Amino acid sequence: MTLGHALVPPDISEEINKFDPFTAVELEPVVPESARGSRLGSVPRPLRRAIGPVLLLALWQVLSATGVLHPDVLASPGTIARAGSDLIADGTLPSAMGISLQRVAAGLVLGGVVGTALALVSGLSRLGEDLVDATVQMLRTVPWVGLIPLFIIWLGIGEAPKVALIALGVAFHLYLNVYAGIRGVDEQLIEAGHSLGLGRWGLIRHVVLPGALPGAMTGLRYSLATAWLALVFGESVNADAGIGFLMNQAREFFRTDVIVVCLVVYAFLGLTADVIVRILERLLLQWRPTFTGQ
Repeated sequence: MTLGHALVPPDISEEINKFDPFTAVELEPVVPESARGSRLGSVPRPLRRAIGPVLLLALWQVLSATGVLHPDVLASPGTIARAGSDLIADGTLPSAMGISLQRVAAGLVLGGVVGTALALVSGLSRLGEDLVDATVQMLRTVPWVGLIPLFIIWLGIGEAPKVALIALGVAFHLYLNVYAGIRGVDEQLIEAGHSLGLGRWGLIRHVVLPGALPGAMTGLRYSLATAWLALVFGESVNADAGIGFLMNQAREFFRTDVIVVCLVVYAFLGLTADVIVRILERLLLQWRPTFTGQ
């Protein structure tokens, strides 16, 4: 019996003690709804990400097996897998992949150097912006795929027009994102650098360029996607080797299985490049906390 219940009969006092706010009460921890998880939350994330593609392949196979999807329209996954295996076995697909990768790498390096250099000139200097930005913005609005005839006239029908087309698409994406990253650096960081005694080049090296790095990585991801798109257009015109050349040959013989194999290879190479950029982001942007989802 507590002091506050001293004048209360014993039988009633026991009932009151049950509701005494000073007595020990066992509390249950409150768990946020986002942290409780679900049945799918216990499944490893790679398996969860594979659910959608697996279901799509299963539906595709069922439609092909039942005759709803005619082979002349689209081959079945089994037929495509056999065609891909044959192309790998005779060395046709690895050779085509190697040639296409060389074209993308050359265009990516050339376009990356040009786009980044122009962005630095335009982003770090008002004079550079006045001289460069208007011209780049004007050229960016021109459909770069429409320049293929001019590239063929200027550069011939060899590798040069294909690499130039890829470089052009890459340069614009990198320019826009690096320029936006430079101009998006917090002004308070610049003032803090000044207070620490950093000069112009010290600010650029230690403040501006690290602050623009997230934008540059975003531009690199967009550039890689554009590079593969430009490669498809480039290899569809006057190509005698590469994945696009295989697709053109397959189109002439109505081989939808080979066409889909080439498309899958394009998608696989693009996904691999995106994964590499994501790894670079984790390594170079460890200082930046990001939201990873719930």
